[in-house]
Amino acid sequence: MSMAVGPKGQSANMNVTPLIDVLLVLLIIFMVITPLTPKGLEALVPQPPPPNQKTPPPTDRTIVVQLIDTARESSGTEDQSGRSHLGNAAGRLEDIFKTRAEKVMFVKGDDNVPFADVASVIDIAHSPASTRWA
Repeated sequence: MSMAVGPKGQSANMNVTPLIDVLLVLLIIFMVITPLTPKGLEALVPQPPPPNQKTPPPTDRTIVVQLIDTARESSGTEDQSGRSHLGNAAGRLEDIFKTRAEKVMFVKGDDNVPFADVASVIDIAHSPASTRWA
């Protein structure tokens, strides 16, 4: 450390050369420590099937319960209150889910269908008679 004496009094100036030397040594140490090749997570990539293997036929096992706005549709399958087939939905879902290991169902509704109808379909799907949730 150097000191200068002048008309304003004493002033201390730090010699930064050793500090830069220490920083360069630390930089070199950290560059050596870090690995040169980047490492990522190992992932299993799906392999293509062998060329002589036949592809199995697609099985569409997706269950979609669709709620259609009965004001726009005039199918004639609805009752007096405008609700169609909600009464036998529990028995139908029970028959479908009886033979399945996975119990997944999608609910699709029109924009004008009241949410209460959608919620009642979801309640029917959650009932112990149709599915058993773990």
